Amino acid sequence: MPRRKPRRDKEDSENVHGNVKDMGNLMVPTTLDGLLEPLSRCLDAESARRILEFRVDPAVQARLDILAEKANEGTLSEAERAEYEAAINAADLISILKLKAQRQLRPNGS
Repeated sequence: MPRRKPRRDKEDSENVHGNVKDMGNLMVPTTLDGLLEPLSRCLDAESARRILEFRVDPAVQARLDILAEKANEGTLSEAERAEYEAAINAADLISILKLKAQRQLRPNGS
């Protein structure tokens, strides 16, 4: 998965585990979670296992490593920045789907 350039903005302080915002003592699901939760309930056991087994292709990971290094150095072109941001967004989506697939495989489904 892509390595992220550290961020220290207000959004990070409010975001917990990428899909729920901490609003005081109340945890409020984000729109992305609201979209993915019903989808994850459609997974059968085999599909959930296959999502959990998903791994990034080594050639793709090598490209992501290059982009991460350039991002940390501040040398990404605009095209590379767009590519890297899309990859980070995809990695976030994959991570959330993996968590939801893992939850589906638990005996009580929670």
